[in-house]
Amino acid sequence: MTRKAANAGLMALLLSTALGGWIDQPAHATTSPAAAADAPTGAESGQGHSASHSAEVHPELWPAVAWPRVIDEAGEARVQALLGRMGLACKVGQILQGDIGTVTPQDIRTYHLGSVLNGGNSGPGGDDLAGPAQWLALADAYYEASITPSADCPPIPVMWGTDAVHGHSNIVGATLFPHNVGLGAARDPDLIERIGAATAAEIRVTGQEWTFAPTVTVPQDYRWGRAYEGYSSDPALVASYVGRMVRGLQGPPSTAPILAGPHVIASTKHFLADGGTHDGIDQGDARIGETELRLIHGAPYLPAIENGVATVMTSFSSWQGVKIAGHRGLVTDLLKGRMNFGGLVVTDWNAHGQVAGCSNASCPATVNAGLDMLMAPDSWKLLYASLLGQVRDGTIPMARLDDAVARVLRVKQRLGLFDAGKPSTRLLAGRYELLGSAEHRAIAREAVRKSLVLLKNDGVLPLRPAARILVAGDGADDIARQAGGWTLSWQGTGLTNAQFPGATSLWGGIAAAARSGGGSAELAPDGQFRTRPDAAVVVFGETPYAEFQGDLTSLQLKPELRGPLATMHRLRAQGIPVVAVMLTGRPLFVNPELNAANAFITAWLPGSEGGGVADLLFARNGEDFRGRLPMVWPAEARPGAKPLFPFGYGLTLADGPQGWTVLPEDSGVAEEGSAGVYLAKGQPTAAWSLEVDRAGGGESLRVTKVPALALGGRVQIAAVDHLVQEGARQFRLRANPSGTTIRLTTTSPIDIGRQSNGELMLLATLRIDSPPSGPVSLTQSCGDRCAATIPLPELKSLPAGTWTVLGVPLKCFARAGADMGRITSPWALTTRGSLTFSLAQVSLGTLADRVAACPR
Repeated sequence: MTRKAANAGLMALLLSTALGGWIDQPAHATTSPAAAADAPTGAESGQGHSASHSAEVHPELWPAVAWPRVIDEAGEARVQALLGRMGLACKVGQILQGDIGTVTPQDIRTYHLGSVLNGGNSGPGGDDLAGPAQWLALADAYYEASITPSADCPPIPVMWGTDAVHGHSNIVGATLFPHNVGLGAARDPDLIERIGAATAAEIRVTGQEWTFAPTVTVPQDYRWGRAYEGYSSDPALVASYVGRMVRGLQGPPSTAPILAGPHVIASTKHFLADGGTHDGIDQGDARIGETELRLIHGAPYLPAIENGVATVMTSFSSWQGVKIAGHRGLVTDLLKGRMNFGGLVVTDWNAHGQVAGCSNASCPATVNAGLDMLMAPDSWKLLYASLLGQVRDGTIPMARLDDAVARVLRVKQRLGLFDAGKPSTRLLAGRYELLGSAEHRAIAREAVRKSLVLLKNDGVLPLRPAARILVAGDGADDIARQAGGWTLSWQGTGLTNAQFPGATSLWGGIAAAARSGGGSAELAPDGQFRTRPDAAVVVFGETPYAEFQGDLTSLQLKPELRGPLATMHRLRAQGIPVVAVMLTGRPLFVNPELNAANAFITAWLPGSEGGGVADLLFARNGEDFRGRLPMVWPAEARPGAKPLFPFGYGLTLADGPQGWTVLPEDSGVAEEGSAGVYLAKGQPTAAWSLEVDRAGGGESLRVTKVPALALGGRVQIAAVDHLVQEGARQFRLRANPSGTTIRLTTTSPIDIGRQSNGELMLLATLRIDSPPSGPVSLTQSCGDRCAATIPLPELKSLPAGTWTVLGVPLKCFARAGADMGRITSPWALTTRGSLTFSLAQVSLGTLADRVAACPR
């Protein structure tokens, strides 16, 4: 047992005390590895789901919280005076937030929108990689439009919210801090506040006033695709960070204007229990009792409210089957009532459309439940019209609307927005040198050092400064991969190192450290070196993902990410010591990698400052490992497996070489598949079938082998190469008056309703070998009498003979009438004409180009 593991129980006790004894026993608190192995998670603690549980909340059982004074009498008088001058249309506009991809400055002027946001794939002029000056110019344009007075609407400046969740991560060149899971390993609240302050300063450079951070979730199942957004599975640890991050972003609570200093407003999210859903399903249902809801998932909201967090964002998810965005008991009675939250409550991206009885275009239930602002990125105009009617007919009481608008105005008054002038004239605006400044990068590098967790060391670490180092693995020189999701794009994919000016990959950091110490470094991702090294650093792990795209069925790497393991074995067989560095958003079953390596470091998702990893590999300036696991590490991949390493575990170099017992390499479950992949390498994935049908029914062939013929020889199917030998299937279609359909189908319907509620697309990796001679359409079906078909004219314009990815937004099918909750065929291409094409993959994902347009 290490010193750090021994101290875990003491730290948990201190954190519990800091919360006033409200949490009597933090989840996973331990005083030894053995104790930790038996410590119950929330789901095991007797507080889990039972038939007696209901979605009714009892606010009197929750602690009352003191909301600080953040608006003085003059400020409140100003809010009430503005409210009295506002007409109905003006009020409705103020509670809506649209995405910059669908909102023009003229829209702000016409509809009086209270706020805009930039989604993960949105940017000025449709370019999410636009330069910082373009972001600031658009902020000015929105501001100028919002202060144009009208007959029933006084000048009310618009607010711009952004997902700056690990730095100002939508902006090219900004500092990227480690994602929260790594910061949880650092155990340093002071560092958290400094990160918040640096992030706020960089946001102010480009003119935004609001960040949708910090995420204060308490993940209980790390199969969840958003688990890396949480600091820890321990509510006391999370709670110890929240107030400090809020202060870093907003400054200490006071009646002084926030914008007068280098600050922005914050938003704790996602209220409530997004990290407690059944089976770790994103946007799922937390089937837990109110005690667990309060002790585990409610804990971080106490310090958030005490420190005056300006906004709270509700979750997509449900508690006991009721969507949080429509739960009056949690939002109004508990958060605003018992917990005295005085800011505004905002929904997540079109989350109102998931509330029972609602759609993206209409949801009075959400407003009546107590939501003050509806994030309606692409549905705001329809929602605007429906809200007007619902207030007029009394479905939404005028008093409820006035309360929501007043809360929006109070946040703007607290910001000092009414007197701040246009964004480009404010403090720090246009100071582009602050983006990725040396000072901010130094903080991020410090955060990387403090977050690294050393799980194994047989004495190979620290590396000698003058050594010859081989750097291998597919993640070694990939800044996007080490930055993870929510980086320049929603998923953080499709990026190159060139889009991270000033950043340092892990390879870059190691190479610089080796040179400075008189040694050398060689980059060879496959491990095939030119000069025999003294030691090898092999970087491997997860690739970027965000939200439900990251959901797993078991805690293990996907097969396609296990390649570096063979590199480790080959190097060890040659007598070369191996240091494994894992990039990951969560703990995973990696026993084979642990066995193969002489030393093993969990680097989490470190962000832009890869040099921080090198600092500890070489123990530069006497630096030592200090990170400790913010959750347990599993011994197997199956849910509920006992820990391999306990909460709080982490070695130091000072501990010296450690003995090692070879671990079992059976994960306990089948290999992890890729969620949302229906066809890969030309073949349907598990539970899916590839068929050739006569359109409208009749003759059909299930493609199980190639070559093959279908529909009386009108269709020829062959194997062709794509990336690997026979990695695609070619379909040669002759003209058929009855029509021909190439279809993927399953007997077990899938629910992709949540995926269709945003920017996700149905992607097909294909090659047009001879262009279509007639119209082509694409269909999603949910049974014989439930289908949505859209034309696909884009197929004719694809370059012949070239592999490309064509994306169709899922919302196209939803708008066309498909029941996205029970899809049996997600991809069915139909034509009556001739066509030859090759198909390699069909999956869900995001795409910047080659996107089909939704028919109007």
